[in-house]
Amino acid sequence: MNFSSSKLPIGTLINMGTVTIGSLIGLYLQGIFPENIQSIIFQAIGLGTLVLGVMMSLKVPEGYLLNFIFSLILGGVVGELLGVQAGLQGLGDTIKEALNITEGAFTEGLITAFLLFCIGSMTFVGAIEEGLEGKRDLLMVKSTLDGISSIAFASTYGIGVLFSIIPMLIFQGGITLMARQLQQFFTPTMIAQLSAVGGALIIGIGINILDLGAINVENLLPALLVTLPLTWLQQRMQATK
Repeated sequence: MNFSSSKLPIGTLINMGTVTIGSLIGLYLQGIFPENIQSIIFQAIGLGTLVLGVMMSLKVPEGYLLNFIFSLILGGVVGELLGVQAGLQGLGDTIKEALNITEGAFTEGLITAFLLFCIGSMTFVGAIEEGLEGKRDLLMVKSTLDGISSIAFASTYGIGVLFSIIPMLIFQGGITLMARQLQQFFTPTMIAQLSAVGGALIIGIGINILDLGAINVENLLPALLVTLPLTWLQQRMQATK
């Protein structure tokens, strides 16, 4: 098969492979590290997550700050009304029961890994580049970074990190397959705004990891969807001025 011209999301499949390998290494190390080492790793991950979230949230495009805030507010309201947290927890519990998984942080690990691995400019730009031009350079870099990160996250959260490859395939692979249709929609402004909203959610994850508060990140997830029409509408309004 000629991978350079393949219509399959090869970059995403490779990304899934690196996360799988990294997660398995992390799960192995989880049983080796003593409690004090696990604790300091947990704190380091929390600090790193906070920094990453701040860096991403600072990508709010000029003039889109209110859009950013309203996306989080409306997304949170939608999440509460729909009971996203309860739904995801129920789904996680079903998977855990079906696979006889005893870890309590399964759902948290899956959601945390998905946000970190799939919400960012590298995901959108890399997936679109592969779909349109067959270029996978950016996704190869991302795959390496995700593979390394998954070692640390799996050693902390457990097997839920490994299962993040499923939404990764659907989300990132889906963008590659639909790249031609999404190219005009995912403008640099749209990508920056999505990254910023995702960054805010990642800050929430960092706060939770460090026990600085209790942010309901799951119910804020719809903010990622809400910001799409809000940003599109603002772009259209600015274009008509």
